[in-house]
Amino acid sequence: MSAVELLHEEEKVIREAFEDRNWNEIKTADSWVIFKVLAEFVEGFDKLGKIGPCVSIFGSARTKPDHPYYKMTEEIAAKLVRHGYGVITGGGPGIMEAGNKGAFQQGGKSVGLNIKLPFEQHSNIYIDPDKNINFDFFFVRKVMFVKYAQGFVVMPGGFGTLDELFEALTLIQTKKIGRFPIVLVGRKYWSGLVDWLKEAMLEQERNISPEDLKLFNIVDTASEAVAVIDEFYSKYMLKPNF
Repeated sequence: MSAVELLHEEEKVIREAFEDRNWNEIKTADSWVIFKVLAEFVEGFDKLGKIGPCVSIFGSARTKPDHPYYKMTEEIAAKLVRHGYGVITGGGPGIMEAGNKGAFQQGGKSVGLNIKLPFEQHSNIYIDPDKNINFDFFFVRKVMFVKYAQGFVVMPGGFGTLDELFEALTLIQTKKIGRFPIVLVGRKYWSGLVDWLKEAMLEQERNISPEDLKLFNIVDTASEAVAVIDEFYSKYMLKPNF
């Protein structure tokens, strides 16, 4: 889709938001959306229900294969597989591709939860064919990320990565899911955000508790990232079992 076409599409969506619709139009349109949402949940639950222990890896779609973070993600995914975990990613290029590639090359479970976008996103070739799922709705996709993961590795990324990170943090903070390990990789990248969380959100405004800053770990290497997850489960004498 060209830039002009995207502009026209954006204008169309904005104008439609201001249009009056009668009850029949609203009911008809929204009813079909409900069925589409249900269909995505059913497919996701069906394909992922018996997947076994997995770790979700989040990160930018724009990271190139020659970037150090791409190579580190491959290494993390490979180590996770060797330690008994499968890998779940957003199914696209960049960090997602690296995660799937590392898992695939080690013979582990490689899951891709792809989102349909007008640019940037396409399925990578390292996803297991029976574990490649396409979504129209971000919120359904995010449910799959957290419902079937026993840990989260967050590589440097953009808005989407932050969305996924804070989704996981919010669900753990509010005890909607278990306190699964969250690992931020790249101290230099994440330090500014963490400083803001501590100084502005915690100390200045008291919008979070001191304990909330303990919901994640920051590391710099692949070995450290996997060690955080292994050590977390060793406390409960739990090991992945494929």
